[in-house]
Amino acid sequence: MSNLLQVNDLHVTFVTPDRTVHAVNGVSFDLKRGETLGILGESGSGKSVTLRSILRLHPEHRTRWSGSIKLGGDEVLEMGPRALSDLRGQRVAMIFQEPATAFDPVFTIGQQIAETVRRHTGKSDSDSWKRARELLEMVRIPSPEQRLKAYPHEMSGGMRQRAMIALALSCNPSLLLADEPTTALDATVQIQVLLLIRELQREFDLGVIFVTHDIGVAVEVSDRIGVMYAGKLVELAPVERMVDAPQHPYSRGLLASTVHDGMRGQRLEAIPGAPPDLAEVPGGCSFAPRCKFVRPDCTASVPSLREVEAAHAVRCVLAA
Repeated sequence: MSNLLQVNDLHVTFVTPDRTVHAVNGVSFDLKRGETLGILGESGSGKSVTLRSILRLHPEHRTRWSGSIKLGGDEVLEMGPRALSDLRGQRVAMIFQEPATAFDPVFTIGQQIAETVRRHTGKSDSDSWKRARELLEMVRIPSPEQRLKAYPHEMSGGMRQRAMIALALSCNPSLLLADEPTTALDATVQIQVLLLIRELQREFDLGVIFVTHDIGVAVEVSDRIGVMYAGKLVELAPVERMVDAPQHPYSRGLLASTVHDGMRGQRLEAIPGAPPDLAEVPGGCSFAPRCKFVRPDCTASVPSLREVEAAHAVRCVLAA
């Protein structure tokens, strides 16, 4: 199966008068149609920056990109404004972390979905509204006719997130980007939304990139998991391999610091220290200052992401 998306040596730098932040530092991965890649890491690791770069959503005047992002053979980093406008929503769609701020508060849910359908498909007003109603039914929003006339603030968080999923799928994209879409929801609604995304992904054979800091969520939805630290992928493996035999000390630390059954009365093994300032990325392995296995060659040079077995790559000098 050919790749739907190919990201190669992506660097994203934010430049301001005061400082330069190296947010993404040489990220490479691919994604096939029908596959879900989970990207895991602490806040500030570069997960969301990587995701939003696929749609070129960062401010053009202060963002510097290098490397390659190819969608179906088309280079996203070379697209002009019109091509990007056609790409967003039609070929690639995004579910944002907080739909209350992603939706425009002065237009109804129906108006915003119907407008997207009209823009990318050329359907008439009546057909666009019909499509909007079908989408709300598809994501199991009750009383869809009423909800089309509702403003975002008139819906619960779970309903708004379902409406955001409906908006994202309105033009049948081939790639769906999900930026921590369950973070703002309570546990019961989280599970419902995750199951819905999985079901729709299988039904429409979507490629999905799912960004999260929650290991449980990543395991639930992903076929492969990529762990990011300091703007780099430090490990990339099938989900079973990542859970059973993580190789990078940071991946091990994330798993060890997660609550699971049978831990009552036990202390969590927290990762010491804090992530580095990406305006001043340290030399060598970025995780070395926090790693209990550090040795002199860890800081001598930046480790490469190398395959330790089939489909399992690790950026660590200690990896077998």
